[in-house]
Amino acid sequence: MKRLGLILVLCLLISRAFAQDAQKIIGIWWNDEKTSKIEVKEENGKFVGTVIYINPEKYVNGEPEKDNMNPDVKLRSRSRLGLQILSELKFNASDKEWQGGRIYDPKNGKTYDCFAWFDKDANVLNLKGYVAGIKWLGRSTVWTRTTK
Repeated sequence: MKRLGLILVLCLLISRAFAQDAQKIIGIWWNDEKTSKIEVKEENGKFVGTVIYINPEKYVNGEPEKDNMNPDVKLRSRSRLGLQILSELKFNASDKEWQGGRIYDPKNGKTYDCFAWFDKDANVLNLKGYVAGIKWLGRSTVWTRTTK
């Protein structure tokens, strides 16, 4: 009986450690060009990222840029501000990365499969978008943690 209690406590501690690792991605991030900030949060066990700030220098006629490269013509008039560009990421504890996600590039209107990871610095998030399920066939970007 004592062993069962000990095993349960160890399982609880291990699951908390994995949950803490998964939560490291949560926060506000500058994109690689430092033109916009993306807030990453958890929704229903998956991680999503939404544009919460666009540098006013990128505004057109006093308004944030539009999603004018979107393949859906009906969506081209929507603002990039408030746009969800990262979705469906799930933490894989054994690989220590977030996988199975999608990332939208408003510059070209394309959506890619994506995964994310940290190297040594928890303030530098590496993301890679790829096509056709081939991870080496893609492009990487680096986001830097910031505040609102």
